[in-house]
Amino acid sequence: MTAPDPTRFILLQTSHPGNVGATARAMKVMGFSDLVLVAPRYADVQHQAEAISLASGATDVLRNARVVDSLAHALDGVTYACATAMTPRDFGPPTHPPRELFATLGAQGQRVAFVFGSERFGMSNDDVYRCHASLSIPTDPQYGSLNLAQAVQIIAYEWRQALGGFEVAARTAPSLRADGAAVQGLLDHWQRSLTSIGFLDPEAPKKLMPRLNQLFNRAHLTPDEVQILRGVARAMTSESKRHDK
Repeated sequence: MTAPDPTRFILLQTSHPGNVGATARAMKVMGFSDLVLVAPRYADVQHQAEAISLASGATDVLRNARVVDSLAHALDGVTYACATAMTPRDFGPPTHPPRELFATLGAQGQRVAFVFGSERFGMSNDDVYRCHASLSIPTDPQYGSLNLAQAVQIIAYEWRQALGGFEVAARTAPSLRADGAAVQGLLDHWQRSLTSIGFLDPEAPKKLMPRLNQLFNRAHLTPDEVQILRGVARAMTSESKRHDK
């Protein structure tokens, strides 16, 4: 049985359906699914075309989002709530950069919620006071404007990293390396071709071939790359014979 998602994302009085859809997408790529909407402007926001479009495949998170009428209801079952408020409040909870707080919070086993205010007005003082901590995303002091979904993505990423993160999956299969016999065959082929075009003097080869040997070893050639380089050698030989006619 799959364990319940220990993290909740709460959006307060969201005005734009697209931000709800984009939030669902930001959550899903970081492995989160518990989305609660407090008094959104559109009661049917999960079914709005813009929300579905910007969810971009995270329609399960969007579809399963719960709509409630107050932050108190949204925080049901939560043991540690984080407000996302750029401006510190008098008498409010302490303000932290996300990474700094998450370094300790991630190991505590709390049922955590991240609370985001409306696009126009942010979070009210009363909403901030309900939270245990306030998060402030470090931005350029000259311009700290973040779209709601962008802020969600940053918090979701930082929290996922604090929980252990995901492994980066290889996009391509590891390449096989050409064996010693294949590399030696390539060197022999290049030696003949370089001789045919006059680049290598077989009577005074000096250290050209050993240096090419080291070059090919450092390159960790694949079998396909060996064949490409042998094709180059064939082309050099053919061009040399054509000019000799």
